[in-house]
Amino acid sequence: MATDYDAPRKSEDDSESIEALKERVPDKRSGSVDVEDSDNPSGFELPGADLSDLELDVVVLPPQEDEFTCMNCFLVKHRSQLDHEGSDGPICSECSA
Repeated sequence: MATDYDAPRKSEDDSESIEALKERVPDKRSGSVDVEDSDNPSGFELPGADLSDLELDVVVLPPQEDEFTCMNCFLVKHRSQLDHEGSDGPICSECSA
């Protein structure tokens, strides 16, 4: 059987008020803080922490033929985003707008 997804849905739960729904859903703007942070299992880094013994492995690629660095936002962009060459250097279309 084909389902019309644009048709309004009717059910017995339609009689529930908005206030009742708001009571069931927790307020996301409340002051409660989630103590368990699953995105950062190792904990939080404190400002001023000594990170001198930490080694970072970063691969830096040289500028490609079809790239330029915008002299306004200092981001590397593709040549298709070049708007004009300013007195300081190339300017991207986002910065020139």
